[in-house]
Amino acid sequence: MPKPGKKARQAFWERGYLAHGYWLGKERVGQVKLGPKKEWDGIYRWQAGNHSGEAATLEEAKLAVEQVVLVGASQLALFDKP
Repeated sequence: MPKPGKKARQAFWERGYLAHGYWLGKERVGQVKLGPKKEWDGIYRWQAGNHSGEAATLEEAKLAVEQVVLVGASQLALFDKP
């Protein structure tokens, strides 16, 4: 009988104060930020790895973060020495 393999870690969203975090295990791999309640301009700002952007809805911002994390996109530093 074959041994069951390790399950791949599943990323999940967690709601926080003025932000939503996208976690893979104990590492936050992305987030969507909101502004303070009375000063918020209605734009969701997201960041994942070296990528960031803005979205009109929370669903669009979360989808953008998930796509960046799924692709594993990261930019190499142009001027850093290896």
